[in-house]
Amino acid sequence: MNLAEQLEQDEKYEEAYAEYKKQMVQKPADVELLTKLGHLALILEKKEDAKIYYAKILEIDPPNILAHEQLIDIFMHEDRFKYYLLRGNLRALQQQMSHAKSDFKKAIDHAKDPQEALPARYLYAGLCEGQGRLNEAIDEYLRISDYDEKNPVVFLKLAELYEKTEGLVAAIQTLERGRRDRGFKDFEEILAGYYIRNSQPEKAYELAQSELTKARALFDMGRNDAGYEILMGVKDKYSKEKIFHSLLAQYYFQKDMFEEAFKEIDEYEKIDSKSPLIYQMRALIYEKQGDAFNEHINWGKYNVMRGEKDVALNEYLTAYRFNDKDVDLIETIAALLEAEGDKTKASEFYERLADVDPKNRLALEKIAEFRESIGDNYGAIEYMERLKEIDPRNQFLQDNYEKIKSSAENGTGFLQFLKKIFGNKMSV
Repeated sequence: MNLAEQLEQDEKYEEAYAEYKKQMVQKPADVELLTKLGHLALILEKKEDAKIYYAKILEIDPPNILAHEQLIDIFMHEDRFKYYLLRGNLRALQQQMSHAKSDFKKAIDHAKDPQEALPARYLYAGLCEGQGRLNEAIDEYLRISDYDEKNPVVFLKLAELYEKTEGLVAAIQTLERGRRDRGFKDFEEILAGYYIRNSQPEKAYELAQSELTKARALFDMGRNDAGYEILMGVKDKYSKEKIFHSLLAQYYFQKDMFEEAFKEIDEYEKIDSKSPLIYQMRALIYEKQGDAFNEHINWGKYNVMRGEKDVALNEYLTAYRFNDKDVDLIETIAALLEAEGDKTKASEFYERLADVDPKNRLALEKIAEFRESIGDNYGAIEYMERLKEIDPRNQFLQDNYEKIKSSAENGTGFLQFLKKIFGNKMSV
């Protein structure tokens, strides 16, 4: 125990406070130390000091609950704007969003002027956006723009929200207004990106500041060689950036140079292996080559990466129509069906997998497990015997073989019960 802690334990608060302040010289960003100072400042009725310490904690550790609670108590009867602002933020941290919004509204109402209200308005708008109430968020950002007119963030947020609600044209108009009326020159490159997405490459080329954006605009205009010339001129500068390789892949794709396009996609993948764009680009190439199987395989992977598993499953099932013997594809379909909770359909694909690859351990395990789950112990044992031949030390076998075999021999299980009644007239 250091001296400050000993003094605090002995209730010598003034001396402890002085000692902790000395320690702050060496550890100005120590949250634990700041917490002790804030606590002692309150005991010693040094309210202004306490505000400073707890505010400093929030600078270092914004989600700190204790600092919020202490400042809320301090400002309760002193400053209603700060009280509601802090309480709203605390409730947002605690996922009480409707209460948080109510508090931010009250903070706005208690602000002494529109400028003071701005932090609460930004937080309120952010909560609206997070809850999917995009039009409400737009309304709030429009109010903000009346008082924070020099902040480009307002226009960027409005453009982002307008794109989601009204479309790209509304987003572009917002950014153009910011560029024209507020002089936000930095918007030119951002606008170029919007114009590309809105199929206006000529406009994008006029505004683009980056060589890569200019190249992309030229490709979209059909001026492939001019775009390629720009890329080759900045190769040393951008060769380690994924967008450079995606643009080269686009160039080769448009020139029907598919082998070169695939190589650039491989380079892109080395930089960002988790990007769905990898599979989108490959799918488009396979489509152009007329390779439907690999096209749909890659659209499946693309949608898996985006979390769209239902769409991915449909793509994989379409690929299966073109090749029903691909082991990886069959296993992928079975796993997706199982994850979706359709164990019966999944079992059908595991059986198909076992037909195509008779020594596939996963397939044999899954079928045996499914058969046992529906009471077909004889069927389960049949697949477990096959598994035993190729992998006698298999953990699944060790855990389940004797139990399931005993159940089968004793005639337990619903299907065995039916067999006793109907004999050989029923099929499993």
